[in-house]
Amino acid sequence: MNGPGRPLIIMGLVLVAAGLALSLAPRLPWLGRLPGDITIKREHFSFYFPLATCILISAAISFILWLIKK
Repeated sequence: MNGPGRPLIIMGLVLVAAGLALSLAPRLPWLGRLPGDITIKREHFSFYFPLATCILISAAISFILWLIKK
């Protein structure tokens, strides 16, 4: 497959995957509250960084891309 067809198909699949992830996100309440996510709450300040969630999502995306590459 040459030309712009293949990149357009890949971008379409990525958009479909992102849409499915966004629609299924409310059904996964643990996704933003994993052990390892950093939460700091003070009187007039709150900070939240989902470190473990980012690592989990990165590993999943890397695995999917590895499967596609093979």
